[in-house]
Amino acid sequence: MEDSKSYRIPAHVAVIMDGNGRWAKSRNLSRTQGHVEGVKRVEEIIVSASSLGIKVLTLFTFSTENWRRPKNEVNILMTMITSVLNRKINLLMDQNVRFNFIGRVEGSPDQVLHSIKFVQNETKSNTGMILNMAFNYGGRLEIIDAIKRISDGVKKGALKINDITEERFGDYLYTAGLPDPDLLIRTSGEKRISNFLLWQSSYAELYFTDKFWPEFDTRELKKALLDYQNRDRRYGKTEMERSDK
Repeated sequence: MEDSKSYRIPAHVAVIMDGNGRWAKSRNLSRTQGHVEGVKRVEEIIVSASSLGIKVLTLFTFSTENWRRPKNEVNILMTMITSVLNRKINLLMDQNVRFNFIGRVEGSPDQVLHSIKFVQNETKSNTGMILNMAFNYGGRLEIIDAIKRISDGVKKGALKINDITEERFGDYLYTAGLPDPDLLIRTSGEKRISNFLLWQSSYAELYFTDKFWPEFDTRELKKALLDYQNRDRRYGKTEMERSDK
């Protein structure tokens, strides 16, 4: 990897893509123009992440809280997301990327769900990087949904209380079958994870950058990966215990 180490690439990178509106405002542009520029960075980062050997890339596209934004902006975003999904099939196919949706189906617009299902179906045989689109997603609601499914399994006799372990709980999350994030990136200078992958990010390395999302290009991604590679991930063990392994 150019200007970075070529080893210890995180298997799963999750990104909170923040700052489209503030980037636009700082340039006297409309928020819509900020989102348009943000889409360009999504395309660039997908290609870069795939070529760098990242196995899973999860992008926080639209949260359950984002529905509180002005109705006009939400409508524009829904149209934009639908359009981008329909137009980027070739990009995903060229990169051998498999598209995956994580979030709540309930409450998601039909137009977006239709495009999501179309892209999932078209890319289901791809064997390269998995791209998770977190849409209508909230970490607390994901945990609640998992608890409801587990409770239903116990009620029906398909699951026993003692069967519920940390590993088993993960099977009921939206990300079932995928590794937890190794690295969680947030752009725009904010230093919080905003209800994103709460369970899965328990041991993720956190990387915060002052760059707005439209400024987060391949070079910035490599800087984040280099920072990750220079960290010592001990998972609660001492440095000596780690070295004994």
